[in-house]
Amino acid sequence: MSVKPINDQNFNQETDSGTVVIDFNATWCPPCKMMNPIVEKMADELGDKVAFKSLDVDENQQTAAQMQVQGIPTFIVKKDGQIVDRIVGFTPEPAFKSRLSQYID
Repeated sequence: MSVKPINDQNFNQETDSGTVVIDFNATWCPPCKMMNPIVEKMADELGDKVAFKSLDVDENQQTAAQMQVQGIPTFIVKKDGQIVDRIVGFTPEPAFKSRLSQYID
């Protein structure tokens, strides 16, 4: 599975059911670029259990503000529409995978 780009218009529709990891990022952000291969790998490994979405904070400021994203990258984990976790900043792959594993049924 790949990471699906989403935006202000479809954010709720894309993140209100199941387990979803939303990657709030920007194209100019070095730590975001460092996380990209980790997120892609997790999407490949866990994509049948978790949906991975990506939202550019520069192009979708309304959602970023609504979700209180202050630093990037920020990863918000939602389960059936409820926020269950928030991971801010670069996170090494083992720690990122471990953190996400607790939300997988």
